Amino acid sequence: MYNFQFFMPTKVLFGAGQLKNLHLEQMPGKKALIATSNGTSVKKYGYLEAVEKELDAAGVEHVLFDEIRPNPTNHNVMDGASKARENNCDFVVALGGGSVMDCAKCIALMMVNDGDIWDYAFSQKGGHKDFPNPSAPLIAITTSAGTGSEVDMFSVISNDELEEKTGVFHSSMFPTISVVDSDLMMSVPPKFTAYQGMDAFYHAAESVINTKEHPMGEMFALKAIELIAANLPKAYADGSDREARSNMALANSLAGYYMLCTSQHTMEHVMGSYHDSLPHGAGLIMISHAYFDFFAERKAAEEPMKKMAKAMGVENPQSGKDFIAALDRLIAAVGCADLKMSDYGITRDELKKWPQHIHEVLGGDITADPLALSDDDYLAIYEQSYK
Repeated sequence: MYNFQFFMPTKVLFGAGQLKNLHLEQMPGKKALIATSNGTSVKKYGYLEAVEKELDAAGVEHVLFDEIRPNPTNHNVMDGASKARENNCDFVVALGGGSVMDCAKCIALMMVNDGDIWDYAFSQKGGHKDFPNPSAPLIAITTSAGTGSEVDMFSVISNDELEEKTGVFHSSMFPTISVVDSDLMMSVPPKFTAYQGMDAFYHAAESVINTKEHPMGEMFALKAIELIAANLPKAYADGSDREARSNMALANSLAGYYMLCTSQHTMEHVMGSYHDSLPHGAGLIMISHAYFDFFAERKAAEEPMKKMAKAMGVENPQSGKDFIAALDRLIAAVGCADLKMSDYGITRDELKKWPQHIHEVLGGDITADPLALSDDDYLAIYEQSYK
């Protein structure tokens, strides 16, 4: 017998061309901070201009904050919150991928709360305070299919000085409106299409093996896995494939609806806290075979893994090993079989200090793995993954 809660307050505008309908929605404020990355793509491809036109048509004033870096930091958050306050903004529009979504959520929180975002972080060196005020409203416009951040209340922020990377979340952080328009994803390069798509895959796969999984979450996760297995190789091979892009956008949001990540995500957040140039999805890919095979070898998640193998097109899967083989094929199909930690400056010697930090970083639920992992187990997974 199951007991669970499901809460999804975000209105989603899904489908190619949906951005053009944003101005028809009831705006949650009168002046927006448009939060986007410090890169050039949203400007180069006209996405920023399109958003500005929608806000103009809705009678909303706006100012731009375009300083969010990959793996955003507490400084990014506080700079954005300061700009929102200085310009009397009353809501935030996030335009970009997962890093932008995560940072924008925290900006929306900190523009109405005092102190530094790390005062409220749940990491070992965080302040562990409760937010006095709920977040300012947020509209999320995603340009990638990977994180599911456009439909959840979570974010991940780094603190370079403390060498921490942790989750920040609050029930008020759900976006008011989310625009999932696959036309905004057509320009994502193949490499990042793969990294982002596999991130979404692991959100779903970790949810399925999670010991706290339930039918509602499994329903979303298995459909996401099915869509990703069938469409990510197509989107990787041909970025102009609109159907594949749309199906990946759907898979991404489905995986985000009820994300129950396990220790694989926490393990990667530790990696990213030491190497901020490491894309999150790439880090997950690097450790995923060893992580999932740890449980397959011990037959600790046979039924969940057989369900996932079937969703990936395996006929009559017999064991968890069928899922491992399907996972390896998918990774190879998107050009990621040869990813190496060493290419990102990671040394074998430093792996030894990582396991202890898994208990300090808030990422996935390390108590929800099919089997409890010890520090020796974490180290073995890292070492088996090292190239």
